[in-house]
Amino acid sequence: MKDKKTISGNLFDLKILNRLFQYLKPYKGSFLFLVFLTVLSAILGPAKPLIIKYTLDTYVQGSDAIGLRNMVLLLLGLLALHSVVEYLHTYIASWLGQSVIKDIRIKLFSHLVRFRLKFFDRTPIGTLVTRNVSDVETLSNVFSEGLASIVADLLQLATILGVMFYINWKLTLYSLSMLPLLLLSTYIFKEKIKSSFNEVRTAVARLNAFVQEHITGMNIVQIFNSEEREFEKFKKINEEHKVSNLKSVLYYSIYMPVAEIMAAIGTGLLIWYGANAVMKEMVSLGDLVAFILYISMFFRPIRMIADRFNTLQMGIVSSDRIFKLLDNDEDIIPSGNHKAQSFKGEVKFENVWFAYSEEDYVLKDISFNVNAGEKVAFVGATGAGKSSIISILNRFYDINKGTILVDGIDLKTYDLDYLRSQISMVLQDVFLFSDSIRNNITLRNDSISDAKIWEAAELVGARNFIERLPGGLDYNVQERGATLSVGQRQLISFIRAMVYDPKIIVLDEATSSIDSETEELIQKAIEKLMLGRTSIIIAHRLSTIRNSDKIIVMDKGEIKETGKHEELIAKGGLYAQLNKLQYKNLLEA
Repeated sequence: MKDKKTISGNLFDLKILNRLFQYLKPYKGSFLFLVFLTVLSAILGPAKPLIIKYTLDTYVQGSDAIGLRNMVLLLLGLLALHSVVEYLHTYIASWLGQSVIKDIRIKLFSHLVRFRLKFFDRTPIGTLVTRNVSDVETLSNVFSEGLASIVADLLQLATILGVMFYINWKLTLYSLSMLPLLLLSTYIFKEKIKSSFNEVRTAVARLNAFVQEHITGMNIVQIFNSEEREFEKFKKINEEHKVSNLKSVLYYSIYMPVAEIMAAIGTGLLIWYGANAVMKEMVSLGDLVAFILYISMFFRPIRMIADRFNTLQMGIVSSDRIFKLLDNDEDIIPSGNHKAQSFKGEVKFENVWFAYSEEDYVLKDISFNVNAGEKVAFVGATGAGKSSIISILNRFYDINKGTILVDGIDLKTYDLDYLRSQISMVLQDVFLFSDSIRNNITLRNDSISDAKIWEAAELVGARNFIERLPGGLDYNVQERGATLSVGQRQLISFIRAMVYDPKIIVLDEATSSIDSETEELIQKAIEKLMLGRTSIIIAHRLSTIRNSDKIIVMDKGEIKETGKHEELIAKGGLYAQLNKLQYKNLLEA
């Protein structure tokens, strides 16, 4: 039941509203000014019909031209002042909303980047994008179109009602005779439109997910000639989106005319009774004109209030989703505070067990030692657990059992930023941002100079191809480095690893996507990169690790063999079999 309530949204969830208002503290002055403008607007609006009533009853009836002129000037001044107040109210409410969501979005993103990779494994990307963009954007409407507008409307309604009863209670009762029916229809509309909005949001989410997924995987769609089948599926989802939107339009198209008719009937009853009362001199002409103006002012916010409440409700629902994400501390990687004065790069695994989910272990009782400056390689079939070792060394995931020591210190006691600054990785699947080559290398670290970038580029043999690109280091590689070849992207990742000058370098299938010519080009650079550093290499091609100080052979999450290339070949075990199989495949190729 609790979950259901959360999904539908509790309109006046004071706990959530209170948390939202905490973000207004830096803008306290602007918020108090907005409150002042809200109250002032609620007074200025109802004041205009009152002035018109007084003008008609006093100066028009008394044929006082000078007094009439002065009242007209007063009314024009009041109109101008009210326009300025309305402008400031709208602008400041929107400014506050945008300022608050800017702060919330920054806090939410800074929170997300601290999550374990395990969280991202089980949470769809689309959901996180929605939380950071759509849900946060909805919050701005809580201030600009929701709460501020509701308070302003309610204050104005209370003021108008008070003035109307003060002028003539009988005219007030005739004017508001249709109010109960209007309130009932507004409530029904609010409930119906809330349901339709939920359907629209669900349809939008499905449509976005389908489009995002199929644009990303368009090559698969085209390779298997599946364009027509996927297009038919898209049309079905798009039709559902259209139907859900039309349902909300239907409710609006019914409610608005009904509300207008009720307001018109109320106005008609007022004119009928009021005109008779004027002729019998029971009511002044000014009273009748003022009431006609008031009844229009009164029914307008009533008609809009259902929309206002739904806007507020959607904001509460979005706030609830965002705060649940912000309150999630279980997926935050706890950071120690240890920073070594002299980081050497010695790595030791002691009886390490690790599972991505529950008890399904991918690493089982792993123990090994890598001395500072050593070159150690891990080999084994796909799924043996090689890459998992790298993931837990960087603390992308935490181990289930055992201990990992770096320079004799427990890995978990290290300051996380410091630890990762000492480890650089070159992965098989290179990810590049839609940005310049410079920013993809430095990741916007201003302490890395262009001279250092060019020095690393020269080392890996990438300087020539970068210089040939339009703009050189300023060249935009587009999304995921689409304008570069696989080999060029890999070279960029090598430069990225070098400029950070790590003590531990990790090569995870780093040369598997590079052609033989490019691989030969960077092998010497790799040797220079590894000089004086602890090097951990994961490779399928055994030819690249023959000169390693130690080779660790893994199978199904366990260490099967350890030794140098010649020793392992002589044993005739798993490593020798892998080597023989690769040599055979090379001859057949």
